Amino acid sequence: MRRKIVAGNWKMNNNISETENLLNKLKMQVIPESVSVMVAPAFTNLFSAFNSLKEHPIKVIAQNMHQSPNGAFTGEVSAGMLKSVGVSTVILGHSERRVYFGETNQLLAEKVNAALKNNMNVIFCFGEELEDRKSKSHFKVVASQLENGLFHIEQANWDKIILAYEPVWAIGTGETASPDQAQEMHAFIRETIANAYSNEIANRVTILYGGSVKPANAKEIFEKPDVDGGLIGGAALKAEDFMAIVNSF
Repeated sequence: MRRKIVAGNWKMNNNISETENLLNKLKMQVIPESVSVMVAPAFTNLFSAFNSLKEHPIKVIAQNMHQSPNGAFTGEVSAGMLKSVGVSTVILGHSERRVYFGETNQLLAEKVNAALKNNMNVIFCFGEELEDRKSKSHFKVVASQLENGLFHIEQANWDKIILAYEPVWAIGTGETASPDQAQEMHAFIRETIANAYSNEIANRVTILYGGSVKPANAKEIFEKPDVDGGLIGGAALKAEDFMAIVNSF
């Protein structure tokens, strides 16, 4: 049975005191045993968040990492650095990294390799922009992102991969893909993986939906058979909203 996951991507929000405040609110909540819950604070707050949640089922994950183990890369953070502060899962390929920082499929393939080499888990993000969907090339775009960024890995490494489909046109815009649109793409993703690897891997991998999930729409989206949870942005910054989404299964 596939893991149900709700991961909160806090992006460039929350200083140390705000982080502690939000974590304290989350720690007061009962986490369902059937759901893996994760939060991704800013780099500066990862170690304190890890220490705060040591005895709690919520896992701390990172928003990004560099593909090199070390070197003259000012401002960057390596897989080894993340592991040294207790982080073993990293988000790679988020649409904002692709759009604002020019991250390509080739670069992301290198980052995936670095994460796997360091025995880290990866939440691999991908998804089409509005013009891709309007031109009906969204399936082609998603398939290309998967093939060029991820499909070089060995079958055994799929146990360390979580996928996050995020239609770019539905992130931070207030727009959300309908549950049927989300299911259609998630089913296509599984079919694409099955064709490249096997039905077993396709049916085993967790695929999250990452496009403006809110308490009001989470249940309907999560009820779809190929949607295994969500990568949550804005709603993850409010403990009540985030927990409402966690409890939507």
